[in-house]
Amino acid sequence: MKKVFIIGCGLLGSSLVRRMAKKKLAKKIFIYEKSKLNITKIKSLRLPVTIVKSLKDGVANSDLIIFCTPMSEYKRLILKINNFVSSKTIITDIGSAKIKSSKIIKKFLKKGIDWTQSHPIAGSEVSGPEHGRDNMFVDKWCVLIKDQKTNLKHLRFLKSFWRKVGSKIVIMNSEKHDQIFSITSHLPHLIAYNLVKSAKDYEKKIKFDLIKYSAGGLRDFSRIAASNEIMWRDIFFDNSQNISKAIDIFVKNLKDFKKDIRLKKNKSMIGKLIKAKKVRSQIIKLKQDINKPDFGRSN
Repeated sequence: MKKVFIIGCGLLGSSLVRRMAKKKLAKKIFIYEKSKLNITKIKSLRLPVTIVKSLKDGVANSDLIIFCTPMSEYKRLILKINNFVSSKTIITDIGSAKIKSSKIIKKFLKKGIDWTQSHPIAGSEVSGPEHGRDNMFVDKWCVLIKDQKTNLKHLRFLKSFWRKVGSKIVIMNSEKHDQIFSITSHLPHLIAYNLVKSAKDYEKKIKFDLIKYSAGGLRDFSRIAASNEIMWRDIFFDNSQNISKAIDIFVKNLKDFKKDIRLKKNKSMIGKLIKAKKVRSQIIKLKQDINKPDFGRSN
């Protein structure tokens, strides 16, 4: 590719820059970033990019445009690029919820322009370009969305692109995507936020500094709860229906656990714990995590 334009250069945007530069996937990489702090960081990091001040300069003659912003920014950005984007340009994103964003894209993107959605399953609890890594997407799943009006030529291009980035590819529709990730990603993050809030609420209730005695469980949940709040607000709101259903399942199971604990139902409790424990072995077998105690921490 001659020119790639990345809109938003935080953790994932900067990781894409690093990977594309390392693999020489584009002759020129342009970025647009509204955060002055991030622009300062990008310059100090000497990332191999051209920073543009206007979306028009970035969009013009781009082979590929990748939206790496919070999903709540899509509408505003689409309306700004509509007058400059070409039908030959391939557009994608890295958003974590697809049903609502696809509706926004269909409603506001200029007719004759195609946008094929992507979701690389990668990230971290930290944010900002200084935390980007050139191996962020290596051996991670990247979901490509195929709906009724998906441009198949663009889909094939993006399959090739993400494979060159290092990702494993799976294709599904937006409904299936949002159902799956409401359980595997969105609910776990919500639980983490709620658990940390519950710990702080309990700390206030008993008037004792319990956070400094955090065991491994709370510590690991607090890492997830340190994730970017704007991004996760958007995900929770955009996939609200599926997440609400996931919450209902979680609450039902939590009530069952509470009943077993209160009534000391040994057989039922042991059965639940063993069944849950087996999932960890399955995750390791599927190479979704490393087989080391304490997530491979050295201390």
